[in-house]
Amino acid sequence: MARDYARKCFDFPNKCGLVVALFLTVFQGAAGQRVQVDPEVESYPGQTVNLRCQFVNGGDIRLTQVSWIWEPKEGQRENIAVFHPTFGASYPDSPQKGRVQFTHSSLENPSISISELRMTDEGKYICEYATYPSGNEQGTTSLIMLAKPRNSASPVTVSAGTSQVVVARCESADGQPAAQIDWETAAKGNFTTTAKPGVDNTLTVVSEYRMVPTAEDNGADIKCIITHRTEDKAQIIPMKLSIEFPPTANIVGYDSNWYIGRTDAVLTCMTTGNPPPTNVTWRVVSGEMPDTVQIRENTLTVQKVDDAVNTTFVCEAKNRLGSSQAQITAFVTEKPNPDPTVGIIIGAIVGVLLLLVIIFVAIAVVRKRSQNAESADGPPNYKPPPPVKATGSTEMLNKSQDPLTESQPLSHTMYYETSGEPVTDLDANDEENGYTVGASSGWDDSAQHPEDEGQSETLPPYSDSPDRETPRDLPQDPNALSSSSSRGGSFVSPAMYV
Repeated sequence: MARDYARKCFDFPNKCGLVVALFLTVFQGAAGQRVQVDPEVESYPGQTVNLRCQFVNGGDIRLTQVSWIWEPKEGQRENIAVFHPTFGASYPDSPQKGRVQFTHSSLENPSISISELRMTDEGKYICEYATYPSGNEQGTTSLIMLAKPRNSASPVTVSAGTSQVVVARCESADGQPAAQIDWETAAKGNFTTTAKPGVDNTLTVVSEYRMVPTAEDNGADIKCIITHRTEDKAQIIPMKLSIEFPPTANIVGYDSNWYIGRTDAVLTCMTTGNPPPTNVTWRVVSGEMPDTVQIRENTLTVQKVDDAVNTTFVCEAKNRLGSSQAQITAFVTEKPNPDPTVGIIIGAIVGVLLLLVIIFVAIAVVRKRSQNAESADGPPNYKPPPPVKATGSTEMLNKSQDPLTESQPLSHTMYYETSGEPVTDLDANDEENGYTVGASSGWDDSAQHPEDEGQSETLPPYSDSPDRETPRDLPQDPNALSSSSSRGGSFVSPAMYV
């Protein structure tokens, strides 16, 4: 069988190598499970750390010896502690000698402790058993030494220019492991970060923020954000950029209302610059400064305005990077200018009144239209008075036949109800005067009064007698007259014009 396996391995060497590698991996994994250790331990300089190790599930395996081996980040392995059940503990020469010892004197629990830790103690610590018949078995613990860094940040003062330069620097010194640095600012730029070895196996991280400095960026906020494993939260260091630039000057305070006799007219020279201008001077173009002018630092005060201050004032500011000046010409008048605020107030009042008038007119127009709409949809609002009942039909007829004159106003015209035809109730008057309704009209006097027989017949009023003149201003209505004659004792009066 062994010969057959060897022949197959000779024929397929790649396949056999893969099988052997897989076998070794499984074996090492199974062996590693019997040596139990902590995968990683953290500690700080000056403290004491415990490195645990234990052999479990031994079965028929015989433990003969246990050793602790230190593997630094850089350098060769070194034995730092050995325990033998017969010869006891032994501590070979190593950087940890005098600070390392076994916590239990047994092969089943050969844990050790290292006191007064140093940053150089960082590395891998291997607990290795010598067993029979399986051979050596081991477990590895990584010791990570932590060091809290010293963090600092500061702006770098630069002059405004056109090239990119370092404007802020942030540093996390002597930390372990290396810190992480980030920046937060509205200024447009970028940053670079580098790490270099520090003291006692630590690391120092330096980050620089770079940009093209301008005067507008002076005083801008910038923050350095440092994150480290030893801190629960990031440390934020705020700063302000310091960009130097030449000064600028501007004169404020002139209101174009300098009149003769005015007192305490003030001009102020406003300056900017980094560093701030330390030298601010005033002068006039005309020559000497007027006697009524008082200067105090960047403020010029005219105690009393006269013709002497009818000139041009010049303000000049300087710093170590340069200078700047501004000027203003004052015009002196005999009388003060009208207060513009009065005109503004009057204009505002007039505008408010005009707005109120427009609102009232709009409301009136809307109400008028509403009333007209209601009048058009419903019955007329005006109701004429009822006709006046006269004492007799003859009197009523006589009044209706009176000729109209131009002097008679329309307001004297009689009005009747619009609900029906205006008819005079003459029958009722006949009954009051003794006439019988439906009898003779009374025009035949020969039947009623025999003593008058033989006399000429008298025509009743409104008859068609040719001798009677028709009213000039009223139109003839023959239909009305004929209708009146056909009705027994009553007739319809002519229509009245309203």
